[in-house]
Amino acid sequence: MARFLSLFSLLTFLFTFEVTVAFPSYGSLAGLSARELDEIILTLQVRDPESPPGPLQNTSTKLVNDPAHPWIPAGENDIRGPCPGLNTLASHGWLPRNGIATPVQIINAVQEVFNMGNDLAVFVTYGAFLVDGNLLTNLLSIGGKTPETGPDPPAPAIVGGLNTHAVFEGDTSMTRGDAFFGDNHSFNETLFDELTAFSNKFGAGLYNLSVATEFRFQRIKDSIATNPQFSFISPRYYTAYAESVFPITFFIDGRDRSLQLDMNVARGFFQDGRMPDDFFRSNVSWTLNRIGGGINIVFTPHPIEPGANNGTINSYTLDPNSADFTDFCKLYTDFVNNTVRGLYPNAKGILLEALNKNLDFFFSALVDQGCTQVPPFV
Repeated sequence: MARFLSLFSLLTFLFTFEVTVAFPSYGSLAGLSARELDEIILTLQVRDPESPPGPLQNTSTKLVNDPAHPWIPAGENDIRGPCPGLNTLASHGWLPRNGIATPVQIINAVQEVFNMGNDLAVFVTYGAFLVDGNLLTNLLSIGGKTPETGPDPPAPAIVGGLNTHAVFEGDTSMTRGDAFFGDNHSFNETLFDELTAFSNKFGAGLYNLSVATEFRFQRIKDSIATNPQFSFISPRYYTAYAESVFPITFFIDGRDRSLQLDMNVARGFFQDGRMPDDFFRSNVSWTLNRIGGGINIVFTPHPIEPGANNGTINSYTLDPNSADFTDFCKLYTDFVNNTVRGLYPNAKGILLEALNKNLDFFFSALVDQGCTQVPPFV
């Protein structure tokens, strides 16, 4: 259990996809005939996928809210989405401020600013990119669907961006509402007020692992009780627990070793995508293995197995087919074989080549974790 939690934990960060047969309705360039795909490729600025960057050479704490990266609120046409970390990187100029980025830009930014370990950064970035990005232009929206990632393919395929429900974004978020209620990506003041109340009750006014444990359990219970379409299966099952740990690992100044997050600082990240003045990144490189310890602390007191409501509230039913914390490699293989293959059932030519390259990049984060790579698509 402990080993699995360590391994899985990072994939959980920006990576919130559900493994179901419904995914083709959110497809990026999937579902197209050979003729349609050929016509689209002619209109795209095709870019060869770049190899992901390696780990940082220097992982010590350093100033990251520096004069070269001032906070500027998102403009009218700038895109922001469900992930407060990526929103912050864009609003500080560590990512393009318009919210459209390449996988390499995202990996570089999360490593430089949050000291995210290379394995985690590569795994979650390519996981998100494979289902939400444009594999031919090598661009991903950190929020909603936009023509800035390239011309839209014919229906039913789209390049959906991270707002797409059950692909990157998922239910029972800390500060975003469930998609069933209409807005799954905007800051939700009611949820943040509830988070603050839990921090006052369990953390003496600060967000820490004790608060994370209780608030994660409460958010799951809330969704079971109010969302008839609530889904809590892999991979969202993993990402929800990781999401509870990330504020402690990434949003606390690296000179502070307390693991206690000030709620005013938390609001800056969650609501405004803003680092506090003079903010230093973490003094620890948070790899897949390191994040797992925090996940274990959050999960163990209130263990809930994967499942979903069945169309009515309070009808939570366990799903024996979902990967859980006992089998990390099943999370990877299900994601590739079910989710990605469902989106790209008939990829050919340049698209197939780009797909397989990105799948290789995705797996490269797991070479030391004992999983067997899924064979290339043909």
